[in-house]
Amino acid sequence: MTRSGACWQLAARAVVCWAAFSSAGAWAASVQVDVVDEAGRPVHGAVAFLESAAASAQTKPLAGAEMAQQGKQFLPDVLVVPVGTSVHFPNRDSVRHHVYSFSPAKKFELKLYTGTPANPVVFDRAGVVTLGCNIHDRMVGWIVVVDTPYYARAAEGAAQVQINGVPAGNYKLRVWHPRMAPGAAAHEQPVAVPATGNVRAAAKLVGLAP
Repeated sequence: MTRSGACWQLAARAVVCWAAFSSAGAWAASVQVDVVDEAGRPVHGAVAFLESAAASAQTKPLAGAEMAQQGKQFLPDVLVVPVGTSVHFPNRDSVRHHVYSFSPAKKFELKLYTGTPANPVVFDRAGVVTLGCNIHDRMVGWIVVVDTPYYARAAEGAAQVQINGVPAGNYKLRVWHPRMAPGAAAHEQPVAVPATGNVRAAAKLVGLAP
């Protein structure tokens, strides 16, 4: 092989590598959302997700999702799952629980039980599902059902939500928090994600409970 031929092959490989890097980069953007209340104070523990027609087409159920009862509380207190996800409700307490929801996104009832019910509950409609227990009135939990694979909840004690692996495109950013009024719609605002680089957005939530 001539030197010129070897150089051409190296150049071709460089082009291929650059194209692969560019394609991967388009799927590697992060969207960071700083969440505050109407007074500008940080709000910890928010859920953020990005909606679009393309995102909806990529949504797949999550495997192995569960909302446990332990110490007479729901663990986790907030669970985020894509549409179509089957959620198990194991009772890890020594007492029986009676889990229910009257939320429009999913109405169901798991009557007094111990252990884990044989059949999980399928969450097939987007929305916020508020959970309660007929035996222990102080127990409350939420399942946020999203029609997108691009979602996250802030880490414990953090007021910033980071959604990774977001493709370039135009999205509706929606932000929800347990302190929002029951039935209140999630905050929303448009967000454009470029082919390269990360995005930082700020979301102000109003009307939060103390």
